[in-house]
Amino acid sequence: MIEDFDVSALRMLRGPTGLGTAALRLPTDPGRQPQPAATQPAAPEQSAPKQSAPEPAEPEPAGSGRLHIPELYCPDAERDDPALGELVNERLIEWAAEIGIFEGRLERLRTHNFGRLFMLAHPGCDDPDRLLIAARCGLAEWAVDDHWVDEGEDTDPTLLAPRLAMAHAVVDPVRLPPRYMGRFEEVVASEPVLRGFRSALGHLEEIASATQLARLRHELAVMFVGYGQEAQWRSSGRRPAVWEYLLHRYENAFYPCMVLIDPVDGYELPAHEFADARVRRVYLYAGVANVLLNDIYSMHKEDPTDTNLPTVIAAEENCSLQEAIHRAAQIHDEMMRTVEAECAALAALGSPQLRRYVKGLWNWMGGSKRWHATSPRYHGA
Repeated sequence: MIEDFDVSALRMLRGPTGLGTAALRLPTDPGRQPQPAATQPAAPEQSAPKQSAPEPAEPEPAGSGRLHIPELYCPDAERDDPALGELVNERLIEWAAEIGIFEGRLERLRTHNFGRLFMLAHPGCDDPDRLLIAARCGLAEWAVDDHWVDEGEDTDPTLLAPRLAMAHAVVDPVRLPPRYMGRFEEVVASEPVLRGFRSALGHLEEIASATQLARLRHELAVMFVGYGQEAQWRSSGRRPAVWEYLLHRYENAFYPCMVLIDPVDGYELPAHEFADARVRRVYLYAGVANVLLNDIYSMHKEDPTDTNLPTVIAAEENCSLQEAIHRAAQIHDEMMRTVEAECAALAALGSPQLRRYVKGLWNWMGGSKRWHATSPRYHGA
């Protein structure tokens, strides 16, 4: 019952009925507010969380030729502190320049405002140092895609597997016999993406436990598997079926960013709850839903031959790309409703740390949505 929860839980929970969730409601996007059943009592006034007004991108004028992005079922950002986001972003650009990633593209990188993403996604943290630690990790992960897959000097997909093997050797530090270790270090020193990973994880050690670092290493290894799968599609020219692409998104999603929710906020989700099948299920589903949001918002900048959910739907169902975007949005919305219900149940039945974690997970998706809806990375300068 609602009386069993502390004030912070009450502010977070609004949503569906079910086992352990009576009168609990998760926060939702004001533009897509689900309506409670007529018999369901309204949540107390004080339980509604504060939400800032959404800032969607300006709608495209009729006849502009640009694809229309439908409103998505997703929470909005809980906190928006532009000054904090700008501070994190400027320090992130300084770090990128020092490491050497995005060389020649730093001004464009600055406009993408990744620092703002991490400010929005972690509303429970107002420490710019901790937010910068998460942002460094995230930018190192994005550098793999932007250097080795899309825009680097040599994006040959046949080179990706050995590059990812080297990245994994940095992420989960390899120990070679002394006579060979020097050659490995020469390669790391010559490759900005590898230097980025080493630096980012070194900074993460300042705030994360050994267990939390191991969780990130696992998620990065899985992401590298997903990149390898995508490279095979590129090299062979094969477009996957929709079901196969959705499976791929279980491997290539935002998990390396999302797994840092608790260290950024200064606590640790207990190992037995992090590994619980019910927690893992909603965590994975949330990650897939959020990366499908990325697929939809990135359509304005993607090549039509790229592999993403709308393009594979269009090919498989023989429909227009615009119609495929709407069908992809329906899949996203269906997944988000499931995440909404399961987050509420987990918050009701788990430890205080788990309640805090699923709130952080929900907030991460809301912050990610706000950033995707406003970043020039997806909408132009």
